[in-house]
Amino acid sequence: MKIGIDARLYGPKQGGLGRYLEQLITNLEKIDSKNDYFIFLKKDNWDEYQPKNKNFTKVLTDIHWYSLKEQLIFPKILKKYQLNLMHFPHWNIPIFYRKNFIVTIHDLILLKYPSRKASTLGPIKYFFKNLAYKIVLKNAVKKSKHIIAVSEHTKKDIIEYFNIKPEKITTTLLGCLPTNYAKGTNDNEILQKYNITKPYIVYAGSGYPHKNVEMLLDAWKNYLKKYGNKHHLVLVWKKDYFYEKLEQKVKTENITNVIFTGFIGTDLPIIYKNADLYVFPTLYEGFGLPPLEAMQQNTPVISSNASCMPEILKDAALFFNPNDKNEIIKTIHTGLTDQNLRAELKLKGQNILPEYSWIKTAQKTLEIYENKV
Repeated sequence: MKIGIDARLYGPKQGGLGRYLEQLITNLEKIDSKNDYFIFLKKDNWDEYQPKNKNFTKVLTDIHWYSLKEQLIFPKILKKYQLNLMHFPHWNIPIFYRKNFIVTIHDLILLKYPSRKASTLGPIKYFFKNLAYKIVLKNAVKKSKHIIAVSEHTKKDIIEYFNIKPEKITTTLLGCLPTNYAKGTNDNEILQKYNITKPYIVYAGSGYPHKNVEMLLDAWKNYLKKYGNKHHLVLVWKKDYFYEKLEQKVKTENITNVIFTGFIGTDLPIIYKNADLYVFPTLYEGFGLPPLEAMQQNTPVISSNASCMPEILKDAALFFNPNDKNEIIKTIHTGLTDQNLRAELKLKGQNILPEYSWIKTAQKTLEIYENKV
């Protein structure tokens, strides 16, 4: 069988989607020597993927996502390879693609939280972009042979919004990578590299409005007033519009003890490992991988109780209402000071981690490939 995977968003710099593609393809290489794969990549991530299985072939497809070329030219490129099945890891599927495909839908954030705050576009451009998104997403859901959801919460959202039969959707949880530190790694040198001062709590993710970092900063400002300034709040993600906007908020409101690191990459496990607490204030997630990555480093986690987070983190996190500033403050304090609770969270975190394996993700995905054509 010839299987195509749209990997134009491949690689860690593309966030959760990039990591999903990277680990899915890496683990499919390990378990499948029967089918032939064509991995469609852009110029800027072409060198990031080097096949280790002879059945996997790279195809240069330098077409930007969410573009007109994606809709008009990409289907013509795919047609050349006479694929039995195409896997799109995101909803941005060419509406004129008529062959068999499956789609992974990570979340319905643009339906659940439509907001111009999450866009730099003006109102007219935003309106048409949002309209196009709805058309393309509906096409993906209706015309796909099968849908992969990354959590039961996302599956329920898809069923609710699109009136899809549950049997058309399979929940395939994401995984966590085992951490291998380089020999001689000096934690303090890594922290100094990013100007991080201990002790600290950490958030890693992005600054999109639904991530609720603005509320976290408001809570942090009041936390310092109430409990003192012993700890720092470390915010980790690559510099972008939202990063700069939140940096400006910190300066304008004179919020102290906040450290912006920019993109960290492979040093991130060290940042988790040395934190006293990981905080995840999100309003909506399809899965929510960073808290699990923090648990891998034996760091206690406090998290929003919104969307899928109780499903994913189970009893291994201390939860709070992400819309209640005072509750966030109280939960941070409890997470830092209740030593029995901290020990319990660490233990429970280690207990749930085996459930999240990339090899399991690949195995379940391969079953879908072979059963849906």
